[in-house]
Amino acid sequence: MVIKRNKLLGELLEARGNGMVKIITGIRRSGKSYLLFKIFAEHLKRQEGVSDRHLVTLALDDRRNLEYRDPDRLLEYLDNRIQKRGRTYILLDEVQMVNDFADVLNSLLHYVNVDVYVTGSNSRFLSKDVVTAFRGRGHEIHVDPLSFAEYLQVHDAPRDEALLDYMTYGGLPQVVTMKRARDKRDYLNGIFANTYLIDIRERYNIQSGNDLEDLINVVASGIGGLTNPARLENTFASVKKSKISAVTIKRYLDMLEDAFLIEKATRYDIKGRKYIGTPSKYYFTDLGLRNALLNFRQFEETHLMENLLYNELRHRGASVDVGVCPLNTKDADGTSRRLPLEVDFVCNSGHSRVYIQAAYHIANRQKLNQELRPLLHIHDAFAKVVVTMDNIPRHYDENGVLMLNLYDFLLDEAALPLE
Repeated sequence: MVIKRNKLLGELLEARGNGMVKIITGIRRSGKSYLLFKIFAEHLKRQEGVSDRHLVTLALDDRRNLEYRDPDRLLEYLDNRIQKRGRTYILLDEVQMVNDFADVLNSLLHYVNVDVYVTGSNSRFLSKDVVTAFRGRGHEIHVDPLSFAEYLQVHDAPRDEALLDYMTYGGLPQVVTMKRARDKRDYLNGIFANTYLIDIRERYNIQSGNDLEDLINVVASGIGGLTNPARLENTFASVKKSKISAVTIKRYLDMLEDAFLIEKATRYDIKGRKYIGTPSKYYFTDLGLRNALLNFRQFEETHLMENLLYNELRHRGASVDVGVCPLNTKDADGTSRRLPLEVDFVCNSGHSRVYIQAAYHIANRQKLNQELRPLLHIHDAFAKVVVTMDNIPRHYDENGVLMLNLYDFLLDEAALPLE
């Protein structure tokens, strides 16, 4: 079963010959090795005629390649495989198993006709800071779980059923290929406890205690809600009777971000054109992992849809903030006050920007006006969009706001006016 990942393949092809080590990052089981060794390597051979002599692939977690975990032996082997004519592609999997791997790979960059691509999956290589090991000579290509459009390549159920399954079990490739719901649940529960948490504990030397797990559960329960370490400290003190400090909570949140498990969306003052800071919103990279943490008991369509939209926007390369549009109003007694209207997403890509409201269901005109109100108080020329689960045709309303059905948004990138 082949899952095409054309966007990522395009990024790999665009990065060829840029004089850097191409570093494939992302959470475990997101398909990094598959992307490099199946999709990319097969494209080079079948579509571009790259010969086996010009394509060096090496899985360093294979016991048969044990000798190449020695950095000097690996460099010697690769030196001997590099061709004098034409470009040689070097693809290495689990490169963290080599001591001083960054020095080895940087040494290869002295060749003008060599292109190097690497993946890894230990606690360090799953971190955002792995790129710094290459001293400015690393080019990161980040692999997320499957988007909904990619997921549909292997899911032949009606799209409503497919979307429900996707929002429940997420887009990790291994999960998508499973047929039974029980197998999906067991896999997601097992991989989080036995892989992701262990990676974080090993990297940051967290010895004992349940505060990290408890924090992940609290964040999972509150996706789409504004929070910050101080609020979370109060939650732990009142609900869990824990003395964990805001400083430690922030450190743990940074760890979860660094491991690509969650992402933070910062509040942005649209009129003041500045970032506000805390509180922020947190979203899970994969909804299946989030739901597994909560034993699939907390399924709120509105929050899951919001997380899904956030992930899709990030998948398309946009930077995403939470918008605040302050509105000066007066109470009945004439008292002036400042009302912060929230815009779900402020999306920037290149020179374009889009403001998006996520509305799971618009039951009546009152609900529609509630969603439109923040958008209509933004007085600039950028596009304004409402995305809803309602079965509506794509159209612009009388205010110039684009009304989009969720499927149009997810399955047609051209539907959203982003570069």
